[in-house]
Amino acid sequence: MKSLFLLSTLTLISLKLQAQEVAYHSAPTAKYDYYTIDHDTIRNKKGEILREVTVTTNKTPKPVSAARSGIKIMDLPQSVQVIGSEIIAQQQAIRLSDVIKNANGVYVGSARGGAQESLWSRGYDMSANNMLKNGFRYNAGSIPEVSSLERVEFLKGSAALLFGNVAPGGILNMVTKTPQFTKGGEINFQAGSYDFYKPTVDFYGPLNKSIAYRFTGSYEKSASFRDVVKNERIYYNPSLLFNISDQTQITVQGDYLSADWTPDFGTGIIGKEILDLPRSNYYGALWSTGNTKSSSISALVNHDFNKNWKLNFNTSYQNYDRRSKSTAQMYGLETYANRGDWNRPLTQSNNKERIFGDQLSLQGTFNTGTIKHQIFTGIDYEKSLAIAYTYAFFDAAGNTKSTEDTAINLFNYDLSAESTVAPFDSRATQIVNTDSQRFGAYFQDLISLTDKFKVLAGIRWSWIESEASTYKETLVNKFQTVAPENNTPTVAPKRLDNAFSPKVGLVYQPTRDITIFSSYSNSFTPNTSGTTVDLQPVKPSIIDQYEAGIKTDFWRGILSTNVTVYQISNNNLVQTAQFKADGSANTDTSLKVLSGQTKSKGIEIDITARPFEGFNINAGYSYNDMRFVKTPVAVGNSIEGDRVARTPANTANLSFFYKIPSGALKGISVGAIGNYIGNRIAGWNNRYIEDTANPGTLLIQDREVPVDGYATVDFSIGYSWSKLSLLCKLSNITNELNYTVHENYSANPIAPRQVMASLKYSL
Repeated sequence: MKSLFLLSTLTLISLKLQAQEVAYHSAPTAKYDYYTIDHDTIRNKKGEILREVTVTTNKTPKPVSAARSGIKIMDLPQSVQVIGSEIIAQQQAIRLSDVIKNANGVYVGSARGGAQESLWSRGYDMSANNMLKNGFRYNAGSIPEVSSLERVEFLKGSAALLFGNVAPGGILNMVTKTPQFTKGGEINFQAGSYDFYKPTVDFYGPLNKSIAYRFTGSYEKSASFRDVVKNERIYYNPSLLFNISDQTQITVQGDYLSADWTPDFGTGIIGKEILDLPRSNYYGALWSTGNTKSSSISALVNHDFNKNWKLNFNTSYQNYDRRSKSTAQMYGLETYANRGDWNRPLTQSNNKERIFGDQLSLQGTFNTGTIKHQIFTGIDYEKSLAIAYTYAFFDAAGNTKSTEDTAINLFNYDLSAESTVAPFDSRATQIVNTDSQRFGAYFQDLISLTDKFKVLAGIRWSWIESEASTYKETLVNKFQTVAPENNTPTVAPKRLDNAFSPKVGLVYQPTRDITIFSSYSNSFTPNTSGTTVDLQPVKPSIIDQYEAGIKTDFWRGILSTNVTVYQISNNNLVQTAQFKADGSANTDTSLKVLSGQTKSKGIEIDITARPFEGFNINAGYSYNDMRFVKTPVAVGNSIEGDRVARTPANTANLSFFYKIPSGALKGISVGAIGNYIGNRIAGWNNRYIEDTANPGTLLIQDREVPVDGYATVDFSIGYSWSKLSLLCKLSNITNELNYTVHENYSANPIAPRQVMASLKYSL
């Protein structure tokens, strides 16, 4: 503030101006704060109003917490994208899939059963290990709540050095809001099409001089453009910040979500065709139910030894429980007696996971002569227990019920004739407990050789241990069984995987506003299914990634760009072995060999512009080509040259938002966002199968479902006055129809044209 006052004073002196009143105004942008001198009161000695004078300063962007090391964005040799809470609010995002419309190259790959959204980047699924919340792995089986998010960070490319066993496409980190020592908050109410209602509260402030609090919470209840489908969610996120001393702070946070949802496997697929059926038609059973509960508690301790050295300790416990009972939709076959016949297997699931994690890290800076070092080192540990239940179904007489006796015809399905009571009983017949432990140790150093040349080098050692115990039901007689949990389990051999993950990057900064970078890194993927031909565990696949690009940040944030090219090669893709150990031809798909290869290569372009106060523009384009490059000709293997399923070649986004800061129209805001997802392949990739009529001859099984590309456009308009603001949005203006497809079933249509309004009161 002193420097800003001095700058203002010098400017006024240089122009020989006399200011009667000076005020500072902060413009609400996602990344920077703008300060201007109130020029309406600037007059000369004669009282004449002089020409406008504006002094603008921008705050330096904070390091991305997903990078963990405190390194500035311009010093990182990889692509980074941050979506702040203001953009989330401006676009009235309800789901994480709404937020990622702003993220170049990140897209929803599938929305299986309406229970979850699987996100993909650079051709890789991010849903297994690459989704984080406040730096810890987040079970992607639930749809996360966005009302408590301060920002969503995308660290594209390899993050294995920092997070261990993650896919190479990048990681997504959801950062929740934290307590403040200034009192404030807001009450927000959203309402929209299809009986959507969502009140949200956010309160924060000090309890005393050393303790601050924050509480965010929301309740959501809605129907859907899909018949029968409903959602009801309750969420709260309390947190406390303890300032133990000037050097030590502790943040404690809780998180709880309970969601009741209707399992919805979408519309019908026959052969390779997604049928042209009404978007609203629901083909599941009326008795279908689903519930997801997730909760967590975490504590973060930050201690600054001095201005150069900092110690962090982060601990977290997460509990996840998802249960559902429904009919799962399968794809129809042309060989059925009537076109449109569709099997609906009975299904019941219960999946649980408990995750405990610790992270201890040290970051510091020091010099060796004229060379500056910014190091980051630490260890992390995670222990998880995943529990999966398998069920059998029975009729009223206790006889085993077929899982495929609820067939329907898609063209004459009558909801009014459907029962609202499940026509079966069920019991768990198998329970699989998978106990896993992960440990990692890493060291990273950003070496500033000069002001322009920097090297980022680091290495991580990761160790993973997993053990699966299977409990099965046993039959005493026709009328009596022993439940799985009461039987002795079958314990599979303990699996151990470990690997080194190095990373090296070069950074050249010809000016403070330009960074040119290149990097190499690798990651690993454990292969848990099958064995080698010698009946040994299959080693992990090691994946190499090369990346290069240029970042610019002109005029301290007024125009920022990022252009990145990359290539990701899995040179050890697990595939079915062509030959057995004795040299004979192999048809057993459980015998594997590390001989295949996939290659993902592409380019990403990001542009962010803030040409004047209140006006923000974000644009992005991504091209990705991911294919099977080398695959042996063997039963079960994919076809060389085929594009990997659910990987569009082209994605793009463009958005703007303008809030008029002054004048007669002050407070009015307008915005729009366009999003494009290109042509892609749904279903499974084609594969080799054995010709039963000619043993020893292989055929190609065609399993791909082509899905056309599509674009959606959302438009919003709002008005703010004093502490009140009203924002209205019209989404999917053109009423575009398209689908997210999970394998060859669960083809879920995207939402049609809808209206959403948000009324907010700031405290």
